[in-house]
Amino acid sequence: MKKIIIASLILLSVKSFAQTNTTKSPFTFSGYLETYYTYDFGNPDNHNRPAFTYSHNRHNEINLNLGFVKASYNTDNVRANLALATGTYMNANYAAEPGVLKNIYEANAGVKISKNKDLWIDAGIFSSHLGFESAVGRDNWTLTRSIFADNSPYFETGAKISYTTDNGKWFISGLVLNGWQRIQRVDGNNTPAFGHQLTYKPNSKITLNSSSFIGNDKADSIKQMRYFHNLYGIFQITEKFALTAGFDIGAEQKSKGSSSYNTWYTPIVIVKFSPAEKHNIALRGEYYSDKNGAIIGTGTANGFKTWGYSINYDYLIRNNVMWRIEGRGFSSQDRVFTMNDKPSNNNYFITTSLAIAF
Repeated sequence: MKKIIIASLILLSVKSFAQTNTTKSPFTFSGYLETYYTYDFGNPDNHNRPAFTYSHNRHNEINLNLGFVKASYNTDNVRANLALATGTYMNANYAAEPGVLKNIYEANAGVKISKNKDLWIDAGIFSSHLGFESAVGRDNWTLTRSIFADNSPYFETGAKISYTTDNGKWFISGLVLNGWQRIQRVDGNNTPAFGHQLTYKPNSKITLNSSSFIGNDKADSIKQMRYFHNLYGIFQITEKFALTAGFDIGAEQKSKGSSSYNTWYTPIVIVKFSPAEKHNIALRGEYYSDKNGAIIGTGTANGFKTWGYSINYDYLIRNNVMWRIEGRGFSSQDRVFTMNDKPSNNNYFITTSLAIAF
C-alpha cells in the first residue's frame, strides 16, 4: 500500500511538472533584417536618392534598409512591445529625434479594459495607423515604398483606445498623438494631435480602411493646422489576383489663423499576380500632387506633380526568406530630378533586396 501511495505521488508530481513546462510563455522574441542594393540612373554623387524617398534611399551601395530585434509580452489582459532598430530607413525617418530615440522602432504597452469585449488602451511608440504599407518590406506587395507611404507617418507616439467587434469584422480606434511622425514634440509645440482608424473586413478577401490625422506639426507661434485622410481597400479577387487601391488627401493652413490651405492628394493602385506558390509579381501606378509644397517642396512653378510606376518580382526562398527585384520610375511635370547633375523630369532606378524574418 505504501509503495502504491509513493508511486501515485511521483506520477502526480511528474504530471504537474509537465503541465507547468508546457504552459505557453507570454514572452516572444523576433527579428527582421532587410539588405538592399539600389542603382539610380541619375547617378547622384552623394549616393542619396531624391529627398522625398525615406526607404531604400542610398544609391550604388549594398546597405541595410531595416534591421530590428523585438521582444513582446502578451497575456489575455496585458500586452507590450519593444523593438530596437538600425538601417538607412532609421537614419532617414528618425533624423529629427534626439539621442537613443533614433533607434527605437517600437515601444508600447497596453491593458484590456473590458472583461467581455476586445477593448484596449495602449500608449507609447507604434507603427502608424495611416496607410497600408509599413516599414517592414516583407509585409508589403512591392519592394520599395510608394510616394504616399514615404511622405506620411511610418510611426507615431501617443495613446489610443481600440475596439474589435466579437465577429472580428470591425476595428475602430481613436488616438491622441505627439505630432506627425514624432516621438519627441517640436520645440514650442503644445498642440495635441488626433487621429482615428476604422477598418471593415466583411470576409477574408476584402479589407476597407479609413484613417485620419488632425494636428499642428510646428511651434505654436507659427501654428498651421493639418488635416489628412487616408482611404484604401484591399481585394483578393481570385486565388492568384489581388488588388489594392488607395487615395490620400491633405490640407494645411498657409499661415497661422489663415482660412486658406495648401492641399495635396495621391491616388495609388497596386495589382498582384501570384502564378505559383512562392512567386509574386506586382504592378504599381501612383500619382502625387503637391503644388504648393506642403509636404514635398520643389521651388518650381508647378510644384511636385509626379507619376510613379513600378514592376516587382518576389521569390520566397524559404518561409522566412524573400528575395525581390524591382524596376521603378518617376515622371514629373517640372524638372525636379537630376540626371548626371542636370535637371530632369524623370528618374529611373532598380532595386534588389534580401529579407529575413526570424
